[in-house]
Amino acid sequence: MMKRLAHLLQQTLKFCLGLALVWCLSSGTPVWAAVSTPHHSFVAAAVERVGDAVVRIDTERTIVRTPDPLLSDPFFRQFFPGLALPPQEDRLRGQGSGFIIDPSGIVMTNAHVVSEADTVMVRLKDGRVFEGEVRGVDEVSDLAIVKLKGVTEPLPTAPLGDSSQVKVGDWAIAVGNPLGLDNTVTLGIVSTLHRSSAQVGIPDKRLDFIQTDAAINPGNSGGPLLNEEGEVIGINTAIRADAMGIGFAIPINKAKALQARLIRGEKIQHAYIGIQMTTFTPAMAKENNANPNSPVILPEVNGVLVLQVLPNTPAAKAGLRWGDVITAVDGEPITSADQLQSIVDNAAVGQVLNLTIQRGDRSQRIAVRTAELQGAA
Repeated sequence: MMKRLAHLLQQTLKFCLGLALVWCLSSGTPVWAAVSTPHHSFVAAAVERVGDAVVRIDTERTIVRTPDPLLSDPFFRQFFPGLALPPQEDRLRGQGSGFIIDPSGIVMTNAHVVSEADTVMVRLKDGRVFEGEVRGVDEVSDLAIVKLKGVTEPLPTAPLGDSSQVKVGDWAIAVGNPLGLDNTVTLGIVSTLHRSSAQVGIPDKRLDFIQTDAAINPGNSGGPLLNEEGEVIGINTAIRADAMGIGFAIPINKAKALQARLIRGEKIQHAYIGIQMTTFTPAMAKENNANPNSPVILPEVNGVLVLQVLPNTPAAKAGLRWGDVITAVDGEPITSADQLQSIVDNAAVGQVLNLTIQRGDRSQRIAVRTAELQGAA
């Protein structure tokens, strides 16, 4: 009897949802509005859960400019012998977003929001303003931690989600302060996952971004990207100036992995070997080799083609060359540039990576000892 009743309830629910979907399609009402509460959407509920923890970050830094070299020219100086030429200072102001992750006043944001700032002021949604101390910055992952000074009572915090559970097509809600417009919310979906920083156009970073069509504008940087439950799944960080409706966020799991070290002010080390590369296939080799003007005959194998070896890098010291095809690392087959990049990212600084390469018609092994990637270089 109970099983029959449960089955009947399930069928009734499906029927009601079906009617709601038909009504949405016929009336032009968004589907999410039909599955929301009578007075509020799931977006409102998500934003209400995290909104008080989203902050605006205002920064200032001093730039010292040397006078025009023309003014120091002896020919010019003979006409103005008493003219003093002190360095000139400019105050540059910046703005971004962030969110509180600890009630003591720990704020997470982007590195580029607070890097080199002389002063950091953090404004809460309720209007309170705190001076911020930059505790830790990692330029390569574009993450930073700011500690609020003078906090006397627990502050609201944003619940952190699990970005490994995010799927393409999930709802994505961006919250922040774009263009000086505080407490702005935009809605979209997760467009794709694991979009590499090289594909995004910022090769100095080491990230696999969440791509979303939720509107992200200047000033959104450092603010949270939420799922429909109001949990932070990413940190809004980048927009493409040459594209409409495309934004990128750092997966929150990446931030959680570095969070404790950044709070302690530790320097985050990143390994590198110093090559420019691309995924390579036999079809690409055949196309190259069929060209009579090609400067080199490439092996028809799957792997990673070395496009350039940067000078004074581990790869250069190990003897890697342009045109080499890397087919394995420590015995593990390599079929894409992203795969090789991931191996290097997860390697310790100073770790030896044994590369199997195909150079022309010969296969050989080269040992490369990783070095520390300096700054955003």
